[in-house]
Amino acid sequence: MNTDAVKVLPGRYCNSLTEYSRFITREVNIGDVPMGGNNPIRIQSMTTTDTMDTIGTVEQSIRMVDAGCEYVRITAPSIKEAQNLAEIKKQLRARGYTVPLVADIHFTPNAAEVAARIVEKVRVNPGNYADKKKFDQIDYTDLEYQGELERIFQKFTPLVKVCKEYGTAMRIGTNHGSLSDRIMSRYGDTPQGMVESAMEFMRMCEQLNFYNLVISMKSSNPQVMVQAYRLLVETMVAEGMNYPLHLGVTEAGDGEDGRIKSAVGIGTLLEDGLGDTVRVSLTEEPEAEAPVAIELVRRYTERKAKSEKQKAKEQELSAFSLQPSAWHSPYEYKKRETYEANVFIGGHLVPRVVVDLSKKNLKDPAVLNEAGYLYSPLLDKYNMAEQSVDFVYLANELPSFTLPGNLKQLYNYNTWLKLADKTNCHPVFTLQEYIGDVDRSSKLNLVHLKPADIDSEDFGSIQLDKSLVLVLETDALHGMAEQRSFFFKMEELGLDVPVIVKRSYIFESESPEVGKSESEADLKSQISDLTSKLQLYASTDLGALLVDGFGDGIWIDAPELPTGVITSTSFGILQATRSRISKTEYISCPSCGRTLFDLMVTTQMIRSRTSHLKGLKIGIMGCIVNGPGEMADADYGYVGSGTDKITLYRGKEAVKKNISSANALDELINIIKGDGNWIDAVQE
Repeated sequence: MNTDAVKVLPGRYCNSLTEYSRFITREVNIGDVPMGGNNPIRIQSMTTTDTMDTIGTVEQSIRMVDAGCEYVRITAPSIKEAQNLAEIKKQLRARGYTVPLVADIHFTPNAAEVAARIVEKVRVNPGNYADKKKFDQIDYTDLEYQGELERIFQKFTPLVKVCKEYGTAMRIGTNHGSLSDRIMSRYGDTPQGMVESAMEFMRMCEQLNFYNLVISMKSSNPQVMVQAYRLLVETMVAEGMNYPLHLGVTEAGDGEDGRIKSAVGIGTLLEDGLGDTVRVSLTEEPEAEAPVAIELVRRYTERKAKSEKQKAKEQELSAFSLQPSAWHSPYEYKKRETYEANVFIGGHLVPRVVVDLSKKNLKDPAVLNEAGYLYSPLLDKYNMAEQSVDFVYLANELPSFTLPGNLKQLYNYNTWLKLADKTNCHPVFTLQEYIGDVDRSSKLNLVHLKPADIDSEDFGSIQLDKSLVLVLETDALHGMAEQRSFFFKMEELGLDVPVIVKRSYIFESESPEVGKSESEADLKSQISDLTSKLQLYASTDLGALLVDGFGDGIWIDAPELPTGVITSTSFGILQATRSRISKTEYISCPSCGRTLFDLMVTTQMIRSRTSHLKGLKIGIMGCIVNGPGEMADADYGYVGSGTDKITLYRGKEAVKKNISSANALDELINIIKGDGNWIDAVQE
């Protein structure tokens, strides 16, 4: 096969860790919209209609294409649905839509062989295409394991031959939650198991001289997803392969949670130049997915087109560290070891959240409501919400009211110096200020710097003690990589100082100033657009560091947006990276033609009664294809098992089967209560 574009070095998973460089894969033909190579990163989504509803599927596909989808995936759970793809394709073409269609296959090889004669691409899941999943632990000898591979080869070969004959592409789509018992028995529930599950099928394809492949490694846990894709690239390159990558976080959920979780996983990989097509899986209408994917990808289209002058400047700024630290593995999570400063930040403590209130009305204690401290005028006291920030930055402004005792205040050094009462108040220094002959706090001193400062003489003069916390900010276009290089350098120097990662976002050049909106509707629309951008950008920039264990705190600065948006986004990023759990997590699939109930309505119904169960993970799956395995590490599961029938899970164990959907949520709550995991919601 052609491997001229393969250039990742042994032991590495991307071209560069310090500057944006897209990993060039082989080109794969999918209808008249090729993927990989030097083609743009493609956008796609999946229909949620019944595939036998031809008109409904055609109409939904058109809405998806009009929203920006370049490929449309449609489920084909049996031969009849696979056959109906021909009619769907015919009607789309008659209406002027030539979008390539992708058939989604799970347990039915015969349906795949029918679909491959009709559509431009088929997706198969190695975990259940020719294997089984009953959560059995099987001890295979090497000979027995090879025998299983030969059995799969015989079952898989007919589909490959059809694809070769008809020029049909194939996606080998591994999902974390549906690894077969065979893979689980040998490799465990690991990124390595995910990679090997796909590689087995990829090797079979190459044995049959079929190379029109696209590969994916999906998980509902962004941390696992990122590790699996990285390991896949390294494994592919070691075997002389460079197939295009389909990126996605499966069962991401809806609303803010779904967008943040998707951006953490997809954005982290895009930052390193990986990915040839993106699907954002939201429990919403499929046409809502494409705009999110487009916004994620747009940053890298613009980044690639930057001027040579800008690129040279970034290279200069990031040249201080070109290699990862020896201790860091991109294939497993390991939190950077730091000391604990003032028994409050660093060490084994969860990452802290900082928000800037310096430009807010500091005469009204209600200003803290959006930071998670709910002020009661009647009682003259604060109640902490589930998402309460840890630091408020006040710069040079002094509040005219007393702040909560557990909320730490940050002031610029010269202002802090003049405070009569410094209780819970801490200084923020510039690097130059801190190395001078100045008074410092005995408890906590924050020093603001940029990554390149680590190689300066000033940094070499810094006073190291366990009151020091660094605030790391960048304005580089590829800022995540620049900040990551700083962490590598800290390890090389043996420095265990806690670091708060700060990123600032100004959207004025792209949108009208929010404050100048001509109407309330315009204002809401602009805030909604900016909120979406912030969620995607910050989740990428900060999430990419957190999934690798970098960062003892995060500080998002977005002056155009309300404090509540920044607070919610900050905690959402920490939740998505599994760094700090502050709410219930919902692992809900985006729906498809297999779905047996209205996922959007059901998800909201379950959320309305369980959203106070902090730390609990609840899977909501439309059908058995996406459960129980696809729920991965969910504590409880709500899975469609038939018309008006629901099966409830505790972990991966079905505890109540085929109960009426009218009673299912009450039964789920009873199971949670019986396990001692229920608390009553606090009434406001």
